[in-house]
Amino acid sequence: MNGTMNLLIGLAMGLSLVALASSRLPSVIRAAAFQGMILGTLPLLLEETFHGLVVAVAIGTILVKGFIIPNLLRRALRAANIDREVEPLLGFVPSLLLGAAATIGAAALASELPLRPEHARSLLVPGAFATVVCGFILLIARTKAISQVCGYLILENGIYLFGLLLINTTPLLVEAGILLDLTVAVFVIGIIVDRIQREFDTLDTRKLNSLRE
Repeated sequence: MNGTMNLLIGLAMGLSLVALASSRLPSVIRAAAFQGMILGTLPLLLEETFHGLVVAVAIGTILVKGFIIPNLLRRALRAANIDREVEPLLGFVPSLLLGAAATIGAAALASELPLRPEHARSLLVPGAFATVVCGFILLIARTKAISQVCGYLILENGIYLFGLLLINTTPLLVEAGILLDLTVAVFVIGIIVDRIQREFDTLDTRKLNSLRE
């Protein structure tokens, strides 16, 4: 079971790097969506017996992160008629290198932590650290609102991984709450994206600096 879980977490970590390296916004959305679906299956692998709440959270995570939110972002892309991130605050290669360094550093840090035996043999901790950092890099290094939303989604995926460390001692109510907060936050961000597009005819968040009271 650990081998399958580590493989899925490794794929999720790789998708974070794909998002950092890509200039095409559809590819960034696709990477975030696939990552959400992969992580959504992990509770089913961690639980020895299936519980209704675990199954519900797993299905909800896959639906929201893998289909609903990406479809909303693609709709925003079509409305804005954009396809690429042209002028990021931090280049794609430096972003990728930072993400790769964070992934290596997370693996080294996790090996030094006093983890429980079942966690020491898994990639949950390094995967969580690396995903949070990669999401944060994407969030602050891009200028397009869509890219920043994807960074927020990837960052939240890392928090979700941290929550899975306690799956055997606490119910998934925390993860369910995070999923609800994420859904509400993305809907609010979608409204903001629409307002930015209508006001400035672009999704470049640097244009917000021109606002005055």
